[in-house]
Amino acid sequence: MEEKIRVGIVSYLNTRPLIYGLQRLPIKDEITLIEAHPAALADMLMKHEIDLGLVPVAIIPQLDQYYINGNYCIGAIGDVASVALFSDQPVHEIRKIYLDYQSRSSVQLLRWLVKNHWKIEPELVQAGDESYLERVGGDTAALVIGDRALQQRKRSKFVYDLAGEWKTATGLPFVFAAWVSTRPLNADFINKFDEANAYGLQHIDEIASAHSNGVYDLQKYYAVNLSYELDEKKREGLALFLKVIKASSPNA
Repeated sequence: MEEKIRVGIVSYLNTRPLIYGLQRLPIKDEITLIEAHPAALADMLMKHEIDLGLVPVAIIPQLDQYYINGNYCIGAIGDVASVALFSDQPVHEIRKIYLDYQSRSSVQLLRWLVKNHWKIEPELVQAGDESYLERVGGDTAALVIGDRALQQRKRSKFVYDLAGEWKTATGLPFVFAAWVSTRPLNADFINKFDEANAYGLQHIDEIASAHSNGVYDLQKYYAVNLSYELDEKKREGLALFLKVIKASSPNA
């Protein structure tokens, strides 16, 4: 019996349409699903603790060798809703921003927006745990991602959606995470993997209903805010973002 492929999946609502298909035959017998938040998955891929992961694209420049697999991702062509800068003040009055410890790509994106789009100079502080969410107020803001961001939308006066801001600045969609491996995977496996992703996206209504929590309209979230196909425009946006990361690297 061949060893199962260890697949890392983000433990947020945004991945439920992709997980839906991966939990079903025929692909389920070939994989072991491992859930974690994005930054943890990034570390797991770099340590070879998973074989394939829906990882933050910001880690790609750190990999000696990488492969972007299949035709699906976590992306957005406008506002994504679950990745945002939250504040009680307009963006140009923010003096301090806490950075979500669960994020890699969104932190890099925020740094770029701060410098090149909003052109502000706040103090950026890396959060270490959930307590940073309690510090939002006055001229202190926070980057929050995932399900917690959907909840934070009801608490903050100003919400700056990072995918929407990127689209305004560049005219391109944004890719937060892609299926990345550090070694080539069998083409037949990737075809079946793609089919499983597509299958889940055909059951959005069912998935939204199953995970409804009253915090946010999941039908809108899956069908409008999120865009899962890794099409040419998203690949163009991804290429630009990777170029931005490389240019901002101290080793560039």
